[in-house]
Amino acid sequence: MTDMTLTEVEDLARRLHATQVDKAGRPYAEHLAAVASGVAERRGSEEQIAAAWLHDAVEDGVLSREQLAEAALPQGTKDMILAVTKRPGESLEAYTARILSTPGALLIKEADLAHNADPQRLALLDEATGDRLRAKYARVRQLLGLGTG
Repeated sequence: MTDMTLTEVEDLARRLHATQVDKAGRPYAEHLAAVASGVAERRGSEEQIAAAWLHDAVEDGVLSREQLAEAALPQGTKDMILAVTKRPGESLEAYTARILSTPGALLIKEADLAHNADPQRLALLDEATGDRLRAKYARVRQLLGLGTG
């Protein structure tokens, strides 16, 4: 079995998340595209870009762990996807430790945080939600050693 191309991974991600919208009501695929683009801009590998397209698929319940295990993707890509998948009840400390211990995962989370914390994106939310998310993203950046950026 050959691995999926990046185009095939993008198509899969868009299909999986087709009915989802983000907190501001925008099509969720816009977030996935922004994270994949952010990984590419940070000189990420094809495996990392593929993981960026699918970084929320397991967490959002549109792809099971079993389906991911069977997917035509390199093991490193699968590992990165699972590393950035927040588990129910998991502390931020445990979550960020897993990201830091998984080769390639930090770059995906960095691009994800950059898009999530984009001031234009946060401005679309109500003030309380925006403030809560800004604080959460700052804490995750701190735990990952990414500074305030």
